[in-house]
Amino acid sequence: MIRLCCVLLLVLALLSCKERPQEEARPVSIDATGSVYGEIKERLLREPNNPDLWYHLADLYERNGAYREEIEALKKTLQLKPDMGYAYFKMAVAYNRLSMPDEALDAFKKAMKYMPQNPVLYNNMAIAYGKKGLIQEEIRSLKKALSLRPGYATARYNLAIAYLKAGNRDAAMEEYRRLKEIDEGLAGQLLKELGGKR
Repeated sequence: MIRLCCVLLLVLALLSCKERPQEEARPVSIDATGSVYGEIKERLLREPNNPDLWYHLADLYERNGAYREEIEALKKTLQLKPDMGYAYFKMAVAYNRLSMPDEALDAFKKAMKYMPQNPVLYNNMAIAYGKKGLIQEEIRSLKKALSLRPGYATARYNLAIAYLKAGNRDAAMEEYRRLKEIDEGLAGQLLKELGGKR
């Protein structure tokens, strides 16, 4: 039964990962008494060594754009449960949002140990490489994401943009053609980045 619960939690965590921005997460009031935040904080007073509560608190911080607080809650989660790969992943994404690519890459590499086949991880890792200006590493990371999920439209879009940054317009156009077969809307956005020339 415990194994089934763990599998279900992992599936839910992976499904909740956003591959591209859609609707913003609805903020949860982190100041209101009687809120979910308040309940979690109260439970943490009783159960300070519960990694799931710390992880849930981190999720609430993320929903409110409080990324530094999210990172601290994830650090506590990982102190208590160091093999929680998805916590490393979420920490890396938070570091990316704070424009801290070195820290993001460190956390992504730790997450890879537990989630080596997760294409979303490699797509997001590419963002950190891009922020550091490491275009070839960005391209390699996006290619890895696409080797794991060839129909991953966001990674294909990002790869085209990385090729453009590297000065390889032909490769970017090839990615546009592939993306057009997967996601017409995203391909249209990419075409604008390519200057509208097919």
